Amino acid sequence: MSLNEVYDNGNIFAKILRGEMPCVKVYEDEDILSFMDVFPQSRGHVLVIPKRPSCNLLDAAPQTLQKLIVKTQHISKAVSAALSPNGIVITQFNGAPAGQTVFHLHFHIIPRYEDMTMSQHASGRMADLQELQTLADQIKAAL
Repeated sequence: MSLNEVYDNGNIFAKILRGEMPCVKVYEDEDILSFMDVFPQSRGHVLVIPKRPSCNLLDAAPQTLQKLIVKTQHISKAVSAALSPNGIVITQFNGAPAGQTVFHLHFHIIPRYEDMTMSQHASGRMADLQELQTLADQIKAAL
């Protein structure tokens, strides 16, 4: 997929937004949805997406980006408070050659722990949903 692709309403995040696929929610308002990554790179890996469709950062409306980055910061602070990582990586990919695997704009909030190795993006095994729910509840309590 190139950077100039037309938005695909069949992508997994679009399905989550429509309620066709489940997710473990961390935060939701009229503009933003945040949920646990089911293929986490680290314990507490959270995704933050706009509800307004865009393939990536380059085709998103400025007002969407403003709301998205503010909520990404807010949720990152809650991840830090709830899980006490040693650091947090925030990533965002634009286009398949850059590592983007879901073509709906999103930010990854990835806690880093000194004693844990981070998995590669879009690899590894699916997380236990009950564990994700427990982590989401801890993060929600810190929001």
